[in-house]
Amino acid sequence: MTETTNTAPTARGAAAGGVAGAHRWTLVLAGLGAFLASLDVVVVATALPTLQSRLGASLSDLEWTINGYNLAFACLILTGSALGDRFGRRRMYVLGVGVFSLASAACALSSSAAVLIAARVVEGAGAAVVLPLSLTLISDAFPAERRGVAIGVWGGITGL
Repeated sequence: MTETTNTAPTARGAAAGGVAGAHRWTLVLAGLGAFLASLDVVVVATALPTLQSRLGASLSDLEWTINGYNLAFACLILTGSALGDRFGRRRMYVLGVGVFSLASAACALSSSAAVLIAARVVEGAGAAVVLPLSLTLISDAFPAERRGVAIGVWGGITGL
């Protein structure tokens, strides 16, 4: 019985050379998505007084503006990861970024607290796909000996 080696396309490409640029782009794009998903929580929290005055939002509306995103994110993060496993990580990551971006635009254009809250829930669903898949894309792209550094950079980006 012969043993076969399961070599990922990125590992084969690394042997051929010229993949360092692909690794960097994977890290940059996955890091950008993770950064946006993480930043969105803090940015909206600092904008609450402005949202209250411009949209006439009540305290309950402001709480749901934050909690709608967080609840959708927390409830769907495992689903987002499973969708990546089932339909392709890169495809679902791009879809998640698209949903997140469109929902962000809807948040910016919202004229009432109710519309803002609904858009924030959709935005949280997009982030629930983006954040876990950003880490798996990095894990897949980097060989084992460089994976720790790449994940450390990803952690630094999300913590920023």
